[in-house]
Amino acid sequence: MLYANTPAHEKRRLFRERLASGELLRFPGAFNPLSARLIEQKGFDGVYISGAVLSADLGLPDIGLTTLTEVAGRAGQIARMTDLPAIVDADTGFGEPMNVARTVQEIEDAGLAGLHIEDQVNPKRCGHLDGKSVVDADTAIKRIRAAADARRDGNLLIMARTDIAAVEGLEAAKDRAKALVDAGADAVFPEAMRSLAEFEAMADAVDVPILANMTEFGKSELFSVDQLRDAGVRIVIWPVSLLRMAMGAAGSALDTLNKEGHLTSRLGEMQHRADLYDLIDYESYNHFDSGVFNFTIEKPSGR
Repeated sequence: MLYANTPAHEKRRLFRERLASGELLRFPGAFNPLSARLIEQKGFDGVYISGAVLSADLGLPDIGLTTLTEVAGRAGQIARMTDLPAIVDADTGFGEPMNVARTVQEIEDAGLAGLHIEDQVNPKRCGHLDGKSVVDADTAIKRIRAAADARRDGNLLIMARTDIAAVEGLEAAKDRAKALVDAGADAVFPEAMRSLAEFEAMADAVDVPILANMTEFGKSELFSVDQLRDAGVRIVIWPVSLLRMAMGAAGSALDTLNKEGHLTSRLGEMQHRADLYDLIDYESYNHFDSGVFNFTIEKPSGR
């Protein structure tokens, strides 16, 4: 009832154990707390919280306009609704190394299992857009070192994201990844890889897990889980996919409403009320207060 049963420190410990096993972990992106619960219900390994999604949720572009308070607050709302580990996009850490340190502790207090800090110039931009700029190696290293030093729970995953491949090439990305691991990164997120060979090269370059970003309409081809596993990837995210699907369906429904004046023809595509109540565990609240849940909902046959 209310929130997840597994405390944050236990989610982190279990996440670390699974990551150490060498298996590939699948983290679809949640766009709100309810979608995080759906991700868990469908049997995935974790929940990813995208900076682009958090920005879009506010009607803003992903160019560094969100604040630490907004990101930590929304990420905490999402993370506490699922027993799965959640990883959040912390952009550039919201400032200088001291800001990065504060970011880590705020994210840790919010109940997240991990976060990634990137090496773009602040303010940053979407990793799959052209014209990105990255900071020098010393600045990138200081960000990760500050993040690693600031955490209080040693199981909190500090991931280094690097966008340098799009600016200086794959060899520069490998060199930077090695330096960021030496600075304390527990995992590496090489952004905008263009081929499986590039993912494999990054995985071979470091002794920590590699994350693959399978965002649609970006620089990377949309590889399958099996392909990525064979390339040495250990975490795969689909950061904006559920938001894109939901907004696409919402737009189509509004078109139908304009055209037909009702949504009767779209009922089969909707989440049924019974499914929603099952997802939010409505009936469990009856054990707390029988006046809350005192009715039944019958699902239509075939659903």
